[in-house]
Amino acid sequence: MMMHCLQPGKLQSKKIIFEDVFSARDSATLEHLKELSSRRRVIEESINQSSFITEAIAREMSGGLTSHCLRDLQKLEQYLPLLENLVFHVDLVCSNHHVACWISELKIRWSSALNSSSFFNLRGPKFFQIDNLRYELGMTLYLYAALLRERAIEILPTDLVKSATLFREAAGVFEHLAIEIFPSLQSAQSVERPPEATPSICTVMHLICLAEAQAVTIRKAEEKGTTVGLLAKLHYGIIELLGEATAILYSNTGECKDISSSFLEFISSCKALHELRSLKYLAESLKITEQLGVAIGVLRDALTNAKKKVPGEESWRAIFGKEIDAAADMLRKFEHENEFVWHEKIPAGDELPRLQGNKIVNAIPYNPKRWERELSLKI
Repeated sequence: MMMHCLQPGKLQSKKIIFEDVFSARDSATLEHLKELSSRRRVIEESINQSSFITEAIAREMSGGLTSHCLRDLQKLEQYLPLLENLVFHVDLVCSNHHVACWISELKIRWSSALNSSSFFNLRGPKFFQIDNLRYELGMTLYLYAALLRERAIEILPTDLVKSATLFREAAGVFEHLAIEIFPSLQSAQSVERPPEATPSICTVMHLICLAEAQAVTIRKAEEKGTTVGLLAKLHYGIIELLGEATAILYSNTGECKDISSSFLEFISSCKALHELRSLKYLAESLKITEQLGVAIGVLRDALTNAKKKVPGEESWRAIFGKEIDAAADMLRKFEHENEFVWHEKIPAGDELPRLQGNKIVNAIPYNPKRWERELSLKI
C-alpha cells in the first residue's frame, strides 16, 4: 500500500470576468474573452464547491464522466488553451502601461493548500493576489497537475500502468511550472505569494510525483517477480527522490517557509516507509546469499529506526504499522532459524551494508496547447 496526500490540489479562487476588463476591437475577440470567462467560471464553481448543478447533470454535461476529478481535468483542458492564447497576445504588448492597469483590475486571486496559516483561518482560506496573467496561468496549471496526481491515486487499485503514467505527466507539468512559468514572477519580490507559485515548491511536487510513479512501478515489478535485490534498490531510489524534496523544503531559499506541517509529515513518513521496505528486501536478499546474521542486523536496525518515525495521521499510521509488523515477523523467523541452525554473528551499526538507489522513472514533458486565435484588444 502507498501513503496518499490529496492536500496539494485543494485550491480555491475568486471570480474573473475577462470581458469586463479587456476591451475588444471586434466581435471575435469579445467572444474569445467571454468564452474564457465562461470556462473559468465552471472551474471556480467546482473547486470552490459553489455549483448548484446536480450530479446527474454534471455527469451528462461531461459526456458521462463519473469521476469528479476527471470532470475537473476536462474543464481545465478546455480553459488552458484559451488562456495560453490570451497570455501570448498580452505578452506581445506587455510593456504598455494600460495593459498592466487592466491586469490589476482582473484581481487574480488564489488560495493556498500548502500554507500553514490556511488551516487556522476561521473566516475561510487566505487569498493571494498577483497582478500578472502568468500567475493565473501558473496556478491553473498547478491545479491541473495536482488533479492529474489525484486521478493517478484514484485509479491506482485497478490500473497500475495508467496510474504511473499520470504521476509522470503530473511531474512534467510541475517541472514546466518550476522552469518556465513561476521564475518570471520572482522579480516582484515584495508581493506575497502562495507557496504553490514558487519554483521551489513546484520542484518538490515534481520529485514527489516521480517518487509516487516509481512506487507504482515497483508494485508492477513485484507482480512480475523481480529479484528482491533490485526491489531494495528501487525503494531506495524513492528515498533519494524524497530526500531531494526534503532538502529543498529545508533550504534557505525563503520560498518554502510557512508550509503545512501535515505536508511535511507526509514526505518524511513516505521516506521512512520506503526505507523500511527497502531494508526488508535487502535482508531477504542477504538471506538468499547465506548471510543470515547480516540480514538479522539489517532488520533489527530498520525496525529500531522505523518505530521512531510512525506518523500521526491515522491512515498513514495504519499502513506504517502493517509494514512494521511484517518486518518484525520476518525478523522473528530469521532469528529462530539462526538460533537453531546457523549460529551466525549478528553485526550492528557501521558493520551493516549500505544501500544504493536505482531511479527508473522520468517525467513526461508537458507541451502547452494554445488555441491560436488572433486577438484585437484596444490599447
